Amino acid sequence: MRVISGTAKGRSLKAVPGISTRPTTDKVKEAIFSMIGPYFDGGQVLDLFAGTGGLGIEALSRGMDKAVFIDIEKKSIDTIQHNLQTAGLKDQAEIYRTDAARALKALAKRQQQFQLVFLDPPYKMKVIAELISAMETQAIVDLNSTIVVEHDAKDVLDDVIGGFNQQRRADYGDTAVTIYKQSVDE
Repeated sequence: MRVISGTAKGRSLKAVPGISTRPTTDKVKEAIFSMIGPYFDGGQVLDLFAGTGGLGIEALSRGMDKAVFIDIEKKSIDTIQHNLQTAGLKDQAEIYRTDAARALKALAKRQQQFQLVFLDPPYKMKVIAELISAMETQAIVDLNSTIVVEHDAKDVLDDVIGGFNQQRRADYGDTAVTIYKQSVDE
């Protein structure tokens, strides 16, 4: 695993020890950023269920100003800290060890908004629609936000979740990536 492009290009990222996390492969990461980017002109990114932090770190490397990483596992938090240090992006990041729903409430209280959200829960958790709805209700995402969901390829996600429409879905073996954007009435 490595940072594919941008200011931290080529830096190796450490995997979370054990088998409890499933890091996004470089192939899938490359595909995600070709769909949504490939580069950014500032903004904030939220990496929910961050694991190694690879997606948020890639977004920072490609031009996002700031990232917030959320994970409940201590091993993941330690790995994210190590990977941010390795990538030289520690000063642009906040890391919180908490569950996703609690994190969204805390971020809403601080009136934080994100232009890009990575949502990669464990495949057995079926909380994607619930979390996207919570982000919208709590105003964590705005009209220009993009939500990237990584999920089991067997799962078929709703075309519309709240004010968000599915823009694209791509399958990579057992993994699928679905991209949502806010629907803006013309």
